[in-house]
Formats: sequence, C-alpha cells, structure tokens
Amino acid sequence: MPSASTGASTIVDASAATAVRTEAAPAPATSTGAAPLDVVPADSRMAPGGPGYRRMSLALFLAGVATFALLYSTQALLPLISGDFGVTASTASWTVSAATGALALFVLPLSALSERFGRRTLMTVSLAIAVAVGLLVPFAPSVGWLVALRAVQGAALAGLPVSAMAYLAEEVRPKALITAIGLFVAGNSVGGMSGRVITGWVAQEWGWRVALGVIGLIAVGCAVAFRLLLPAPKHFKAGSLRPAVLVRTVRGHLANPLLCRLYAIGALFMTVFGAVYTVIGYRLTDAPFSLPQGIIGSIFLVYLVGTVSASTAGKLVARLGRRGALYLAGGTTTAGLLVSLADSLPLILLGLVLITAGFFAGHAVASSSVSHTAKEGRAQASALYQSAYYLGSSAGGTLGAVAFHAGGWAGMVALGLLAVLGVVTITVVGSHAARTQRRLVAVHR
Repeated sequence: MPSASTGASTIVDASAATAVRTEAAPAPATSTGAAPLDVVPADSRMAPGGPGYRRMSLALFLAGVATFALLYSTQALLPLISGDFGVTASTASWTVSAATGALALFVLPLSALSERFGRRTLMTVSLAIAVAVGLLVPFAPSVGWLVALRAVQGAALAGLPVSAMAYLAEEVRPKALITAIGLFVAGNSVGGMSGRVITGWVAQEWGWRVALGVIGLIAVGCAVAFRLLLPAPKHFKAGSLRPAVLVRTVRGHLANPLLCRLYAIGALFMTVFGAVYTVIGYRLTDAPFSLPQGIIGSIFLVYLVGTVSASTAGKLVARLGRRGALYLAGGTTTAGLLVSLADSLPLILLGLVLITAGFFAGHAVASSSVSHTAKEGRAQASALYQSAYYLGSSAGGTLGAVAFHAGGWAGMVALGLLAVLGVVTITVVGSHAARTQRRLVAVHR
C-alpha cells in the first residue's frame, strides 16, 4: 500500500532526503582537499540510542503532559462549574473552548517568534506564562473571569506545540521523526488523562477550585523539568520577523494540497475528540448512571490507550502506510462512536477506548506528515496544523454541547460520525491525487 497518508509519498520522501543532505555534517577531505565521492556525510541529528535523544524525549513528553493538563483542566469539572455558577452546559463548555480557540488564533503569530528567537526559548516562555496563569485560574470570581483567564492560558500555550514540532523536525533524523512526534503526542494523552483523573477525585473532596490549583502545581514541576532536560538546538537557523516573509511562507503552505488535506484531517479528528470528552461527564452524571465526580474523572484513564496508539504510530505507518494508518484510525473511531450508543457502562467505556485509540493514532500520523512535507518554514507549517487542530477542538466542544442538548448522546455521535466521514473522504481524494500524479510522472518519462 502506498505510504502517503493523503497521496504524496514521493514528496515526503524527497523532502526528508533533502533535509538529510542539507543538514548533514561535511564529509572529510582527502589529502588533495576534495571530499571523497564514496564517503556518505554523517547525519548529526538525534536518533534513538544516540546522545541526547532520551533527554529530549522525556523533556518534550513532560511538555506535552503540562500542555494538555492545563489546556483541558476544566473539562472533567464542567458539571461542577455549571452548578457553582448556575450556567448551562453550553456556557460552561466555553471554559474549554476559549482556551483551545485562543491557542488556535495565536499559534501562527507565535510561530514567527519561534522562527526568530528559537524553539527552546519560545517553548520555555510559553510554558512559564501558561503555568503562571494556571495558578490564578482557581481564584476566578465568575464564569466570565474564568473564561477570560482560560483564553489567556490558551494563547500562551500556543507557542509550545508548534515549536515542539519544528524542534523535532530539525533535531531528529527523518526515520525517527514519527516515533519522536508520537512520544510528544503520547505526553499530550498522559497530560489529558492525569489532569482529568486528578481533578475528578480532588474536586469530589475539596471542590473544583482546589482541583485546578493542584493541576497548576503539577504543571510547574513539568515546566521546570522540561527546561532542565531539553538539549540546546544544534540545527536551528533564525528566520525573519518581517510580516511579508511570514505571509509568503503561509501562502506557500496553503497552496500545497497535501498540507491542506492534513490540516483538515487534524481538525476533523479533533472535532470528534473534543465533542466526546466535553459532554461525557454530563452523560455519566445523569440517570441511569449518576456517577460521582471522582469516578467520572477516572473514566479518563482510557487516555492511556491514546498514549500507546500515539507512541506506536511509527510502526503502524511502517506496516500499513500513512494512508492505511489513517483509514484504520478513522474506522476505529467510528466503531467507538457506535459502541458508545449503548446504555451500558462497560460498552460506553469500550467505545471511549476505541475513540481515543483512533484519535491519537490519526493525530500522530497527520502531524508527523506535516513535519515531513514542509521543506521550509516548518514552524509555520506546524502552526497551521495546530491552528486547524485546536479550532477543531473548540468547535467540537461547543458543537458537541449543542448536539447533546438537542439530541442527547445520539446527537453527539451523529456529529462525530459526520466528522469521521470527512476524514475518510479527504484521504480518498488524496489517494486519487497520488495515483494521478504517478501516472503523469510515468507519461513524462
């Protein structure tokens, strides 16, 4: 099966090969001063088992933990927030949507700062500001203030995922890139899981404000460890802050059909995921389940499945190809949505497991494909993906709450199935484009 997720394996492979050639160390010279033709330049970038790879992996894993723990810290607490402030599910859901929406809006401007001042610098500053705001969130006097603080927090976090993807694309060898990005995404899943589980149990005993404070303190620890562990970049080259350069780079990425398809796939996968996990707490607090907050928080342990599926995405692509991996991710997500319709707690849990596994696998494949495909302006390419991805999360949270209010869980499932259909359709279109491209190349030969 062809290896391109949306139909451009030749482009991906060529860009990876070009990256190796341009960033490789120079070949040793012969006695006459010329480099021998039979010597292959060494690639000085990190690889599994090599110097700095473990420190880098752990550092970005912890950054991923902090990002998702902070970004979705209120999601498991929405029923409590609704009750405390006397607001509807749709209003409370804005404490999640405001954060993800602000991240989506600010990720592109901050990517320009990443190109100018460096990946590690921007990740450090972004995480520091987000952690500081996180310590203020528990003291919000009203739902309006809570939404505003969460928006600031999301805007601050915008600099982290885009810089992390660009850092990996520059500092890790192409063959190890999917695995490295998968580990970062796995950190996202652990952060999302631990944030919700911890807030659930803490909130059950001491309320949602204390729960958010605990998450803020955990994020502080992750931020400090991240800065101490992450190796200094060796392949970063500062870019320009001129708006014209940024506009030209973004325009070039948006003119690339493959990148646009990957952006849409990320947004649609995240729409499903955001919708499911925004309203699942409301479903489980209602009859016939009527579960306490601590048990509802523990439901998010299924995120561990996402940790596994994201970290093994490289092996999945090696066996099925990128397109095959996306089909499998979409099929798994669809099966989970359908299974979750049952009014049985074990089947609902099984549905969440399948949805989570499918989402994280699809996200890891799509995001790594963006890093492979972009030949220049990698921070902007990743920023556009992250923007689409978090807009999908914001839309999923808001639309999921509306669909649940209008049609119950079945309404939310209908929304999810429509989004997965979009993923499959886009992948099919990409496959057709790849076959057409190969035929044209063959004819011109």
